[in-house]
Amino acid sequence: MNPSEHAEPPVVFVVDDDAGMRSALHRLFKSAAFAVETFDSAQDLLDRGDLERAGVLVLDVMMPGISGLELQALLIERNVDTPIVFLTGAQSVPMAVTAMQRGAVDFLEKPFENDDLVKRVRQALRRGDTKDDRAHRAEYDRRSALLTPREREVMEHVVAGQTSKEIGRALGVSPRTVEIHRTRVMDKMQAGSLAELVRMVLTRER
Repeated sequence: MNPSEHAEPPVVFVVDDDAGMRSALHRLFKSAAFAVETFDSAQDLLDRGDLERAGVLVLDVMMPGISGLELQALLIERNVDTPIVFLTGAQSVPMAVTAMQRGAVDFLEKPFENDDLVKRVRQALRRGDTKDDRAHRAEYDRRSALLTPREREVMEHVVAGQTSKEIGRALGVSPRTVEIHRTRVMDKMQAGSLAELVRMVLTRER
């Protein structure tokens, strides 16, 4: 008998201090046939979660007590390599950028599409799939090849978390000009939001 037949299925560990969000995410992942465990804080996860089990951590960036970024740092210290998908509000996109630079596999900006979150959790479970990675990189390269040198510069500054005013000062152009370039970047990269653009660029850079 194959030992893998007795292996526990991967679990989605949901950590969010909002009870309504935890409940909604529990229903969503259950309906997608995942095993799900929910926690109301980072400390709750550290106290009760079995992070030696295969799975994905769906983690809110902004939480009272231990924040999402602080939890990520603690897990890194403990050599826990469970892939993390962060959920973030628009105001905390720069934090999500930091999280991905530290090794998080993905992040979604709230409000998100349920199907998109489920898809990204499945992708996180399949991380290391070189065929999947090659396809994503090829598509990124195709889109980014459409950018002009100036648009590429603007994209780099946007992904670094700079405002249009800051980018304008750095490039010697007006904020309005930056906005025009930024709009063109979003169109050519087919990014529906800043979060999506940042995710796209940081994933490709790995």
